[in-house]
Amino acid sequence: MQIDGYELNLTEEQLDDIIQNQMRDIELIGPDFEAFQNLGENDKKAFEHLLNAAKIVNDVALEQDHPLNKKIKKALKEASKTSSYAQKAYTLFKSFNGVAGLNGIDPKPIEIFKGIHSSDGKNFYPEDLSQDEFCSILIQMLETGHIDEVRKILSNRTMVRKDGHLLKAIDYTEYFEKEFSNAANEMEVAAHYTTDHQFKDFLSWQAQAFLQNNEDMDMLADKHWAVLQNCPFEFTISRENYEDEFTGCVFSNPRLKQLIEDYQIKVNPKDTLGCRVGLVNKKGTDLILKSKDTLPYLAKLMPYREMYTQTIEKDSKQTMVDVDLMALTGDYAMCRGGITTAQNLPNGDKLSVQTGGGRRNVYHRQVRFSTDEERSKKLLNTLVASEFHQYYDAGMRHHFVIGHENGHSLGPDNNFKNALGMYAHTIEEHKANTISIAFIQEVAKTFGLYNDFELKQIYTSWIVSLFLKAKPVLSKPHRVADLIEFNYLLKNNVIFFDSENKLHIRFEKITEVMQKLLDDTISVQLSKSVQTAQDFVEKWSEWSEISDYIANVQKQLGNKPYIRLITKF
Repeated sequence: MQIDGYELNLTEEQLDDIIQNQMRDIELIGPDFEAFQNLGENDKKAFEHLLNAAKIVNDVALEQDHPLNKKIKKALKEASKTSSYAQKAYTLFKSFNGVAGLNGIDPKPIEIFKGIHSSDGKNFYPEDLSQDEFCSILIQMLETGHIDEVRKILSNRTMVRKDGHLLKAIDYTEYFEKEFSNAANEMEVAAHYTTDHQFKDFLSWQAQAFLQNNEDMDMLADKHWAVLQNCPFEFTISRENYEDEFTGCVFSNPRLKQLIEDYQIKVNPKDTLGCRVGLVNKKGTDLILKSKDTLPYLAKLMPYREMYTQTIEKDSKQTMVDVDLMALTGDYAMCRGGITTAQNLPNGDKLSVQTGGGRRNVYHRQVRFSTDEERSKKLLNTLVASEFHQYYDAGMRHHFVIGHENGHSLGPDNNFKNALGMYAHTIEEHKANTISIAFIQEVAKTFGLYNDFELKQIYTSWIVSLFLKAKPVLSKPHRVADLIEFNYLLKNNVIFFDSENKLHIRFEKITEVMQKLLDDTISVQLSKSVQTAQDFVEKWSEWSEISDYIANVQKQLGNKPYIRLITKF
């Protein structure tokens, strides 16, 4: 079957298998949700416009991801009205939020159409631009005085296009002028209706940031967003750069790397925009806030802390909320082998953080509660020694995630992280994991947050989450980080598998070993060396026989690597 001239790459039977057997649903809240029903009429109107803005942001992200996304989506949606085959392809498209995506199992992206491929540079860069050509052009531009243009090209907020033999950067506010203007209008109308004055101020600043080619406006919007602790409403424009696997190649070219250092040019991968809409859950937020006071204390325990300034040392403002989700669009909805459970934003490359602004952790309740409990029981029975079953509680992994998100506020700043090129995200996610586990015993002792049994629950639930379903690829940094930690625990005898391949845990060794791993990880970030990072990742991400055995067990239990977001608004 052809859609807009492109032939589908998957048969209808293959799509049936994906949707019926390999896809799990995450149901977001709707108009009947009690907390939404309790809103006043004006706040309900505000959310109508925020949801409209979220849909517009999704169009922006589709364009950033692939030049054919919007065109294909429109054609698929129309064809799905009369064709079950097209309808199934449209379901997969919405799961990826694009024409292709990794599923976390297969090493290569699943492509919905023949001849439509995903590229490392997505649509941020010309499709026919190779990494070698990119580096050569940048060297030429720097050597011929086009320094400011190179700064823009290596900015996180520009689309890059060819300009004769050179390249030019187009700021998002210019490239997406129509979409940004429409989204800003929706935010302004929402600001008019909302009854929360702090939320109103933030929306007005965020609207202005969409209208002006000025990084200072993003900074001000971020700063107003990051202090929303007592606001009952959630609206986020996320700007993260995991999808861009192209920009980091500049650090692998010695000549270009030297020129970048000489001209003090900041290198940031491109931001894919996302939008989150929801309501803050007070009970869940109160639990998360118990960890807030640990951050300044943990900052003093970080390895090599005298060699860098941590975010938390620049400004201790850190807000934290648990959110019931109405909508996830754009980058959030690109469910390609996983979905975001929580976030710590703004990232360190953002001006608001660099100028002393705070950060905000947001946790996604509907994602967190989508665990398949029956499958988890089968996994334990197959892979975990029976005496450790009492300590497994999927809900307790939430406490590990809290430590992970807090961990992003600790350690070397963005200048160190980004210098690791294509390994930067993997090392950073791994660092956050390691901080969470390395310090959780100290947190329990000093702040009284967990008793011994609860600590064992957190450890066990985290370690079981390291059971991977397939050998991860570098473009999935969270999964590579999981493999690094699994191998490190195994190598250092924190965990072992008996003759029946059942997991055993030596709880008493966890803190010491993980603190050593944290030392090693911070050393990698401080090295600012792509080679050092590569060596570390390759050493600790080996795919062993036990990992292969675990993956086969996961396959037998039935993997569901595809995600369908059920939205009701």
